[in-house]
Amino acid sequence: MSTIHESRPADALRAGDRQADERASAQKPLGGIAGWMDDRLGAAKGVSFLAKKVFPDHWSFMLGEIAMYSMIVCLLTGAFLTFWFVPSATPVVYDGSYVPLQGVTMSDAYRSTLGISFDIRGGLLIRQIHHWAALIFIVSVFVHMARVFFTGAFRKPREINWVFGTILSMLACIEGFAGYSLPDDLLSGTGIRAMNGFVQSVPIIGSYMAYFIFGGAFPGEAIIPRLYSAHVLLIPAILVGLFTAHILLVFVHKHTQFPGPGRTNRNVVGYPLLPVYIAKAGGFFFIVFGVIALISAVVTINPIWAYGPYDPSAITAGSQPDWYMGFADGALRLLPGWLEFETFGFTWSMNIFPGSILLLPIMWGIIGAYPFVESWVTGDKREHHLLDRPRNAPTRTAIGVAGISMYLVLFMAAGNDLMAIKLHLSINDITQVLRLLFFIAPPISFWITKRICLSLQRADRNKVLHGRETGTIWRYADGRFEEIHAPLTPEERWVLVQHEAPAPLQLSASKDANGVDNPVARKQRLRAKFSHFYFADRVPPATPAELEAAHHEHDHTAAPTGEHEAIEAAGAGQERETIKADKHHG
Repeated sequence: MSTIHESRPADALRAGDRQADERASAQKPLGGIAGWMDDRLGAAKGVSFLAKKVFPDHWSFMLGEIAMYSMIVCLLTGAFLTFWFVPSATPVVYDGSYVPLQGVTMSDAYRSTLGISFDIRGGLLIRQIHHWAALIFIVSVFVHMARVFFTGAFRKPREINWVFGTILSMLACIEGFAGYSLPDDLLSGTGIRAMNGFVQSVPIIGSYMAYFIFGGAFPGEAIIPRLYSAHVLLIPAILVGLFTAHILLVFVHKHTQFPGPGRTNRNVVGYPLLPVYIAKAGGFFFIVFGVIALISAVVTINPIWAYGPYDPSAITAGSQPDWYMGFADGALRLLPGWLEFETFGFTWSMNIFPGSILLLPIMWGIIGAYPFVESWVTGDKREHHLLDRPRNAPTRTAIGVAGISMYLVLFMAAGNDLMAIKLHLSINDITQVLRLLFFIAPPISFWITKRICLSLQRADRNKVLHGRETGTIWRYADGRFEEIHAPLTPEERWVLVQHEAPAPLQLSASKDANGVDNPVARKQRLRAKFSHFYFADRVPPATPAELEAAHHEHDHTAAPTGEHEAIEAAGAGQERETIKADKHHG
């Protein structure tokens, strides 16, 4: 074997490199502007990864999209409003086009809001779109969180995403309150006045906090600019950051999906981002925007010109906060007055402080911590990408409904004065009834919801074992009656049997073989009690052995075709024979 060395001059050693680079450039999949951008940013691989990302298709997933799109609408309309809104409490005399308020002294913030409403072309419509989009954003976030909770989408590895969503929903309420307070009309000024009282109810440091927030004694001239900075800069930046992190984690963890044939914890069955999902999402964005615009064009909201400018000596009769803060207002109305007391020279306003300041962090803290509590109780450390049907997690579903019932009681309490006026009832009686319901409604709702879930599970189990009811009744020769049950398809059966029914954890011995106390026995007993609370009442899904036994039993009890006598009219003979044949063979 010999090797031949070809002698080449030094300047010819890299003669073919240029042609190789040109051939490699010609083989690139992108060209034009996209290729130019990829050469400088190297984004083709990331875009290709995103384009191939698969998303499942289910109507409930649109709830999160509605929240995202309505937030985008809020950002767009809010940017428009900042061009004309003046965040100042400086007194001015109004000389705009709204005649009933001409010559009235008001803040510059209120004057500029009137100018947007009456003097800027399209300004009132943009204001209405901004307000309606904010309300829809908050309600869609709450409903989306309910969907995630009841389907178990918060389980590993999505606990952090659940915490992000919890913080986002709380900040959305605070952001809504800040924007609601900016026009400085009589209604929003009353809300700011209430906020001042809430802050002052904080034990020991409340008065100092109120003085710091308002820049002096209430009302001052600093609160409007400070709320404006928080509303247009600080909170929106946090919301956008949390939303971005939320979406990125959805891409990292892959989207959850409802159970079905071919769907596992290791795959996603659906449509790719490009071109199908992005086209559907884009169209849905314009649908959401259009619906919000239509509502804003025909339904008036927050008519500040009807309230007039804020005056600390006046108050609007029947004033109510926006719905998302109604539960906090209701909590204040239900707290009894005797909770206020004095010790060490300080006034402890426990009739105000728990419902105004403590309620929000406690409520959202419990919501944010729930995934970790359930994980500890169940001991389940696996990743879950398949969603639960709410009926298959009866205790979790019952806990959620109990929490919603408690929220609804507080929400109703926010209107106890209006209910008393409109229904001609005693406001004291309404308040006492709502106080009782706050403690009675959650356990009743829990028990009823859990019973319903267990009943639905038993119905699913019977459907798997015995088939679907057809409504066709047959009479035997001996006079017995029987309803024909049609067998389920494999796809229908899969959804009803794929879930798990964990058994409660068993108590471990408090002492080992040598009589030494187990150091973790107390924690294990506590965990076992919670586990018994979660899983003591359970309906296990039908197993393949039980399904085979049920089919074997039906085959043996099925009578020959000639022994049946139908109740239907004689004219349905052919259809009757077909049903009898299906019954006999299956």
